[in-house]
Parts: sequence; C-alpha cells; structure tokens
Amino acid sequence: MTSATTAASAPSPSARKPTLSFWHIWNMCFGFLGIQFGFALQNANVSRIFRTLGADMDLVPGLWIAAPLTGLLIQPVIGYLSDRTWHPRLGRRRPYFLAGAILASLALFVMPNSPGLWIAAGTLWVLDASINVAMEPFRAFVGDQLPPPQRPAGYAMQSFFIGVGAVVASMLPWLLTQVGVSNTADPGEVPDTVRYAFYFGGAVLFLAIGWTVLRTREYPPEQLLAFADARPVVDGPVSAPAAGPAAGLGWVVAGAAGIAAIAWFGWDRMLYVLAGMLLAYGLLQQLVRFMPPEWMPVSIVRDLRAMPIMMRRLAVVQFFSWFALFAMWIFTTDAVADVHFGSSDTASAAYNEGANWVGVLFAAYNGFAALAAIVIPWMVARWGLRVSHLVNVGLGGLGLLSFLWIRDPHWLLLSMLGVGFAWASILSLPYALLSDSLPADKMGVYMGIFNFFIVIPQLVAASLLGFLLRAFLGGEPVNALAVGGVSMIIAGLCVLRVREPAVAHPAGIAEAAR
Repeated sequence: MTSATTAASAPSPSARKPTLSFWHIWNMCFGFLGIQFGFALQNANVSRIFRTLGADMDLVPGLWIAAPLTGLLIQPVIGYLSDRTWHPRLGRRRPYFLAGAILASLALFVMPNSPGLWIAAGTLWVLDASINVAMEPFRAFVGDQLPPPQRPAGYAMQSFFIGVGAVVASMLPWLLTQVGVSNTADPGEVPDTVRYAFYFGGAVLFLAIGWTVLRTREYPPEQLLAFADARPVVDGPVSAPAAGPAAGLGWVVAGAAGIAAIAWFGWDRMLYVLAGMLLAYGLLQQLVRFMPPEWMPVSIVRDLRAMPIMMRRLAVVQFFSWFALFAMWIFTTDAVADVHFGSSDTASAAYNEGANWVGVLFAAYNGFAALAAIVIPWMVARWGLRVSHLVNVGLGGLGLLSFLWIRDPHWLLLSMLGVGFAWASILSLPYALLSDSLPADKMGVYMGIFNFFIVIPQLVAASLLGFLLRAFLGGEPVNALAVGGVSMIIAGLCVLRVREPAVAHPAGIAEAAR
C-alpha cells in the first residue's frame, strides 16, 4: 500500500493529496461492479416481475415508488453517518459498503421468489434501501481519496464498472434462455431465467463490494482535513440563513392545498405523493426548530439550506436527467413488447421474448457506457465538463426519441448507443463538477443531499407518468419514452448554467496510469 491508502502522520495544511495509481483507483471503484449488477437486474426485470404477479400497467409506476423514496430517506442519513464514522479496521465509508452488500445480496435471493405482488413491492423497498446504503458512500469515497484533478478519472472508472456490471446483469435472462433455461412459466410465476439471474447477481454483488472493502484503506479524519482541498473555494451560499417561525410554512400550505385539490377533484391518487412531499418538507423545517442543533435532522436540513450555488444549478440538470432515465426503466419493457413484438399479454411467448430483448438493449447501453467512460475523460480534457455533458445527454435524448420511428428491434441497439453515452456522463460528470465545491468533512452528507435530485425526479415520474400515459399519451408506453427523450435534452441545456471548475482536469484514467 502507498501512503495514499494507509494511515500516516497528518500532512501540513498546504499538502496536496498524492496522485493514486491506476490500480488504486481500480480497487476503489471495483465494488461498483456489484452495485450495478443489483441495480441492472432491478431496472431490467422488476417491471416484468410486477406484471407477471398481476400488476396493471398503470399501477407499475406506483409500485416502483419504493426505489426513489428509499433513496430520498436513506442517502442523506448514510452520508451524514459516514462523515462521522471511523472504525480502526474498516475506516469511514467501508462499514457501509459491507452492511449494504450483505442486505442487498439477501434481497436479490428473495425478490424472484415473492409469492405475491405486494411482497415483491416490499422486497424492492428492502433491495433498494440496501443498495443505497452501499452506494452513497462510494461517491464520497472518491472525493475522500483522490485529489481534485483525478476525480473525473475516479468517477469515470465508476462509470466503467457500472457499464460492465450492467451489461452482464441485463443480459443474464437472455443468456440463460440461450442455454436452455425456461423463459416462460405458469401465470403468476416468475420464469427460471429471471430467478437464476437474481441468484447469480446476489453473489456477484457481495464479492465485488467485498473486494473493495479488503483492498483499500482510508485517510483518518484528521489527516483528510489537513489536505489543501479540504476547504474548497465555493461561490456561495456557505452558511444556512437562520430558520424563523415561518420556516417551511409555504411548503406546508402548498402541500396541504395539493392534497385537498386531489381529493376534491378526484385526480390520480399517485399525485398524493407529490403533495405529501411538499407537506413533509415544510413540517420537517418546523420540527427541527425545536430540536437540539447537534441532532442529525437539524444538521441535514441546515446543510440542505446552505447548498453551494454550483450544487443548486446541478440539481436542475439532475432532475431532468433522472426523470428521463426513470421513464425508460419503467416503460421500455412494455413499449418494446407491444410495438416491436406485438404483444401486451405477460404470459405470452412474444411478450417474454420482447422482455428478454429489453434486457439485451439495457445490456447494450451499459456496454456503450463502459466504452464511453474511457472516452469521456478525453472529451473533458478538450471541451470541459459542461460541454461534454451537454453532448452526451443530448445523444441520450435523441436515442430515446428514436423509439418513436424505429420499428426493427435490432436497430434499437443504435438508440442505446446514445443512451449509453448519456448514462456514463450522468454517473460521472455531475459528480466531478460537484465534488470540487464541497468541504471534505461534509463530502458524505452533501453527496447524499445531492442524490435528493436523483430520487425526487423519480418520485415525480412515478407520480405523474401513469396519469400522463392515460390522459395525454394515448396509453402507449412508447410515448412515455419520448417524454423522457425531451427531458434529457433539457438537462443538457441546463448544464450550461453551471460554472466550469477552475481546476484543470487531466485526461482521466490515462493520466492515472502514468
């Protein structure tokens, strides 16, 4: 181990973090292979499991709500706790890697054997919570370990492993079909291809995260705070304004009015989720006024209100990006099965053939993402972070829009090329933009808060898309993918409002190998 990964004497306040080698970054990020194995199995197969267990199409977005809601609750808490954790052997972030890996692996074994729809929905909640426990500290881990010029390389390496893991995981049902495993089952039963894929995924998730836990070390808190990048220059605000008696009352009124309007006019019940979020946020701001200032909820709300301007502007970019991704994950299976394979009957061979092809498409976009993760650092070196992200998410938006006119399912692989570049960029460049503006002692909690702007758009999508599908999109899932494409293009335009960091970023992974 080099001095960068072992506990050493605290450096002088002006000292810079040592540059890490390629293989150090590899070991740091390898656990993301397992995390994405779990996410990819979830994204490609959960809608299929829900539909197999009897869920109507317009109920599926509501059942998916467990995933983003879990992230909203779990990620800032885990970030806050990991900032304040130090274990003599496991360090700061790695205790959470290990706990999340154990719980997520168990949930992957249970999910395809759920005897009923609501048990499957509950298992999704446990699965997503466990993956979030492991995943959130990984983002902060890169910020902890790498100097600012190497952070794009670290996040790009995470994107590479995300792509590789998701390729294999997404294709597993299709691959198992090719070797003779049954891809159909009696009504209400999950096919063997899906069950065996989840078993394999559980093992891979645990082993990959275990590799990172065993093969890395962390800086002790006092050493981390002594580095020169521990207190980056930010463009404000840097402290939360005092919370007065009226704090949050506007949110309370808006949420309560929304709930009343939904009940009065008989609007879609999923809209209660949006109104409830507004009400809960307002009530939380009132509640923390009566708590001791050192309590966790008070600290998280204070940090939320004190977000740097960079983070606020990136939040808008993230909102439109993840709204698009959630629309894709929810509706691609039914869109492809209906439009390209001619069936909406979940027990039919055609529907399940289409569902398997979606697994191939999801594998393709993740494979393209793995390749894009190698290209993106070079794009950043030439165009900067902002323009690179604009180009990549623009390609993703065009890829989703192309589902409207492509009819040969094999040509959808070309659509996934654009989605793959967008996915790799979404998983790396916003974090590279953000991490340079965050203090070292709050890297975890701010990464958790930043993920609000991943899960909130997913909650909005889960609340609205079913209603929009029935009311305005003709009940055609492919039209929901087009909405996602437009949303992704808007995300790219919004990134132009974000300031380019002053730090000169090298060409990423290639630089790390030198």
